[in-house]
Amino acid sequence: MSNPICFFDSNIFIYSVGRDHPLKVPSVAAIKKLRNADLLCVVSTEIIQEILYRFQSIRQLPLGISLAKDVMSISSRILSVTPEDTTLAMDLLESHPRIQTRDAFHAATMINNHIKQIISADSHFDIIPGIKRIDPKHFK
Repeated sequence: MSNPICFFDSNIFIYSVGRDHPLKVPSVAAIKKLRNADLLCVVSTEIIQEILYRFQSIRQLPLGISLAKDVMSISSRILSVTPEDTTLAMDLLESHPRIQTRDAFHAATMINNHIKQIISADSHFDIIPGIKRIDPKHFK
């Protein structure tokens, strides 16, 4: 049986290198599973962009670049965002206005690539049909 495939939200990577936070330890544990090849990680170019944007905004771009490179090295696939993903993201925003714009793009990219699980601290993924969110606090 092959290892499960999960889309990883940027917040997991960001919490893993940040200061003490209730999600730091679970995020580090999830990434450890990636490094042990117990889980296949999929991200999109938007995840990399979010990481870089976050660290640039707090004036820690070198740390962000290092983290982005690490994410790229442990990811089994890095998906591009297509016009079809963009259209579906807008549809998701119309039907679920509580979803953040970036997360609508993540969900659309997942749906169009038949990825059903996301590891994320963001609970609004729970309202998107066809996507199962795994809370890092409950990740095993």
